[in-house]
Amino acid sequence: MTNPETPVVVESLAADPAIPNALHKAMVARGFLELTAVQRAVLAPEAKGRNLRISSQTGSGKTVALGFVLAEDLLDPEACVGTRVLVVTPTRELAMQVRDELRWLLAGLTHVRVEAVTGGTDMIRERHALRRAPTIVVATPGRLLDHVRRGTINGSNVRHLVLDEADRMLDMGFREDLEAIVEAVPPERRSHLVSATFPPQVRRLADKVQVDALHLQGTELGAANDDIEHSASLVDRGDTYGAIVNALLLAQGERVLVFVERRADTAELSDRLTADGFAVQSLSGELSQAQRNRALEAFKGGVVDILVSTDVAARGLDVPDISLVIQVDLPKDPNDYTHRSGRTGRAGRKGKSLLLVPIRAQRHAAGLLHAAKVEVHWRPLPTADEIHEALGERTRALVNTRLAVPAAARSLAQAAELLEGRDAAHVVATLLQLAAPALPCAPKFVRSVSATDDKRRTAATRAKHTRHTGRFIRFSINWGHRKGATPSRLLSHLCRRGEIDSGQVGAIEIGPGSATFEVADHVAGGFEQRVREPDQREPLLRISRQEIAG
Repeated sequence: MTNPETPVVVESLAADPAIPNALHKAMVARGFLELTAVQRAVLAPEAKGRNLRISSQTGSGKTVALGFVLAEDLLDPEACVGTRVLVVTPTRELAMQVRDELRWLLAGLTHVRVEAVTGGTDMIRERHALRRAPTIVVATPGRLLDHVRRGTINGSNVRHLVLDEADRMLDMGFREDLEAIVEAVPPERRSHLVSATFPPQVRRLADKVQVDALHLQGTELGAANDDIEHSASLVDRGDTYGAIVNALLLAQGERVLVFVERRADTAELSDRLTADGFAVQSLSGELSQAQRNRALEAFKGGVVDILVSTDVAARGLDVPDISLVIQVDLPKDPNDYTHRSGRTGRAGRKGKSLLLVPIRAQRHAAGLLHAAKVEVHWRPLPTADEIHEALGERTRALVNTRLAVPAAARSLAQAAELLEGRDAAHVVATLLQLAAPALPCAPKFVRSVSATDDKRRTAATRAKHTRHTGRFIRFSINWGHRKGATPSRLLSHLCRRGEIDSGQVGAIEIGPGSATFEVADHVAGGFEQRVREPDQREPLLRISRQEIAG
């Protein structure tokens, strides 16, 4: 199996004498055919024995490159006494990924042991794993510092200190922990920083950690995204969930990673998608390590096709064949966009990245995408008819592929029996309907907004938030004051369930067992479609359209 982190191009691996023989065998067994740019850079003669600053984007093969660097001092079994290498990563997932990559790459060096220690895992079990001083320890900053201070990790024999995703660790507030870790290892060690970019704060840290460092650039910002089709769609307020559902319907049967900003959003969105029939798991920092591992294994193993995650999955998540990344909330910076979208389009495979952009954030999003150096196609959200047509085309393509294969005699006889006395077109249409995949739910109603609509929406937006103007549609709900309905509680329910703003609700009248209310006509259609579905929180509450109020 080809390593999912490394693109394969030509056949020069066998001819490279700079790769230690044990590592070369492991890479051949793994299916490698060529080194990536960052891997070639660390093997160059001028890099030998140096402290390295490596600029490399996601999917560029940097973990294998680090393995080359570390192997220089690990080939002699007699010299590998105690812990020789510390690799520090920002997240548990990345620590596990780096550990697994180094394990298979260095498997031929039987005297080398690689272990990982991370926050959220059993400290006693980690102590047991550290008792025999593993050669390489991959760790998150806080847990590594805990072990160093407790004496379960002895840094006196460390010859390599690696700070992986240094920019991310500083963003997460680990500066003091990193500085304490540096103080705990010998000054004569080699130090390596890996960072997508080297802004001033990362350079200041690098200057404290390294002396006479060589800066190597593996891939430029955006260069790792060549196999990704980047698209963005403007989303009107209240249509975000519908846009997500419709994108997932178009990707039916494919593996999809959905990014949201907040931990609470992962659970809420995954619950709503599950209620709509999708197979989905959530992943965030608030979960225990065991829960995170189970979610990832379910996603990797195909038990679920959809993973909803915070940026904890943006780095270090190694899942093959993710065909689509949906970014629900805007990333904080271009680097985060690159890492998120970089979860797809790996190892020479094609992938898609969809960014959902609120109307008011269009200019900000355009600037962010420009800074990320990606070419983005702005597209309107697909309509329900377009979704059905696209899925129908996919079914017809599958049928055409099967038609190219000769049918068995029994099947031909059954086909002749079906056609007898019937219109052939009607038979084929019926079979196409049966061959179409069953959808988890129907496409959602969403307003289609073009990228040129921004200037035209100022007056419309102002009117949208004004009460009791324009035309309204009247609805009723089986909830009255005898069951606790109040104007504020009813308004809250309507806005949440129908995904509308309070300014789009007109007059509310509450009776003993039911209530009526008005919804602005320009949002009433979408509101009506959304409230047809039973509400998860209040499944017995039913809303129906009554009359138009002028």
